[in-house]
Amino acid sequence: MNVLLVDDEPLELEQLEFLIQPHFPYWRLHKAADGTQANAIGQEMRIQLALLDINLPGKSGLLVAEDLRRLHPDIHIIIISAHHNFQYARQSIKLKVMDYITKPVIEQELLEVLHQFDASGSPQVQSKVIQEALQILHKHFAGKINLSSLAAAVHINPAYLSRLFHEEVGTSFSEYVNRLRVENAKQLLFRHPELNIADVAERCGFNSQHYFCTLFHKHEGMPPKKYREKRALDAINSFTR
Repeated sequence: MNVLLVDDEPLELEQLEFLIQPHFPYWRLHKAADGTQANAIGQEMRIQLALLDINLPGKSGLLVAEDLRRLHPDIHIIIISAHHNFQYARQSIKLKVMDYITKPVIEQELLEVLHQFDASGSPQVQSKVIQEALQILHKHFAGKINLSSLAAAVHINPAYLSRLFHEEVGTSFSEYVNRLRVENAKQLLFRHPELNIADVAERCGFNSQHYFCTLFHKHEGMPPKKYREKRALDAINSFTR
């Protein structure tokens, strides 16, 4: 299932992703910083759920919601705002948004809303074997885990698991594991500046620092060190605004 996160603050996007992904590992999260990026993603693929900040550069989140609704009439929308504003709330009701959450986002409140959406019949992983496989991956991603060992853990043939995984999750086993490890590396890089790059690589399941840096650059468009510096700078800028 494709989920769109829209916020012009990089830290807010990272936080949403960090809160959502562990609880809904089968959701594919797409991030946009403004209405133009959000619209481009919406035109490229079917979006089932969108979490939109109201205060965006250019078009407001409410106008972006209207655009997404035209592209995907059955989309579910959650509005996120730093303000308790009656006018915003009234416009949100007109747009038939699923919920209206105020910043700072409280994890329990967000998860309650998302679990309600998930239970309402949203597209998701159907088979118990893939749900079990994902739970194992998220618990043991930092260890020596491969397709064969995972297949043995869920008691099915590796070839069948590979095919079923791709059908239900929408990506290959190896791509999913790499993405999972990179996402956790991003959190370690930002939250633990005392760790060097080699330590981060090892804690996230990479045997080679060189391979980790290469894969990280492929996914994030920059090496781990530069990403850490950028996140630190973004954090400083957000506090000085």
